[in-house]
Amino acid sequence: MRDTVLVGENPAVGTGSGEDAAIDVRRLLVIHNPTAGGRRARRLRAVVARLEARGIGVTVRPTGRRGDAEAFARAADPAEVDAVVAAGGDGTINEVINGLATHAEAGKPLPLGIVPMGTANVLAAELGLTMDADRIAAAIAGGKRTMIWPAQANGRVFSLMAGVGLDARVVERVDPRVKRLIGKGAYVAETLVQLATRPDHRYRVILDDGEAQELASVIVAKGHFYGGRFICAPDARLTEPELHVCLFPRGGRLNALRYVWGVTAGRLARFPDYRVVTVRRVRIEGPAGDGLFADAVQGDGDVLARLPVEITLAGWRLPVLAG
Repeated sequence: MRDTVLVGENPAVGTGSGEDAAIDVRRLLVIHNPTAGGRRARRLRAVVARLEARGIGVTVRPTGRRGDAEAFARAADPAEVDAVVAAGGDGTINEVINGLATHAEAGKPLPLGIVPMGTANVLAAELGLTMDADRIAAAIAGGKRTMIWPAQANGRVFSLMAGVGLDARVVERVDPRVKRLIGKGAYVAETLVQLATRPDHRYRVILDDGEAQELASVIVAKGHFYGGRFICAPDARLTEPELHVCLFPRGGRLNALRYVWGVTAGRLARFPDYRVVTVRRVRIEGPAGDGLFADAVQGDGDVLARLPVEITLAGWRLPVLAG
């Protein structure tokens, strides 16, 4: 276990091994969340049109409910498609990645393509993807793979971050209808509600084989962006087999507000009580309660698990089309 030196922002994705070589993309399965309307839906139609103009066969499957994206990705046949494209926000992409885990674990990983259509689009930012339809289509059609290391929380895969404490409470309680209406503002509003009303919980955290420590909040990062373009773990990279654990030790509403300000103002690294530690395994235990009554663990912006949670690297890499 080592402390990470807190430095400025670096490029999100580095070059990898020969496994990053381009593949021949001829057949695509596009899994999309149809709740995204307006210009986001137009973006998807434009990307599909550009892919088809390149002679690529595209099959589009809209989701109807939670879990569909994961099931569609799991059922994808590597003999029939060259890659699976997730068209949606980070939650939809997370579902697709959990479905693709089946293929990766079997040693036959299907590459992931991304059409960003969400509120924050954090994974797209980590990969350097834009919102431009031409460039999105070019990245997918080009077939250049970047190999990323996902992690897992109690067996559920995440690619960006997992959190326990204030951020998990906000993710769990934010109203989807408000989110559709005002986007990121819904998280700001719910954060204020939680700051005013949530209990001051403490969490028991064990890093690798170290001694347990009590903390107010924990974020386990695979990438350096958080909640959009904010930065909690400056050195974290999707391409590296490490977990960067952000430790928020002090409890109480004033300290929670101070940490929120530190994240949004880019001042968090200057806080003397804040640390980022690089590990391979994290165990987090919470206050009394189990099952549905235990505190939530958010991963990639959705509730992935409940405490206690064991977080480790997934043990396999996922190819992502991000050339």
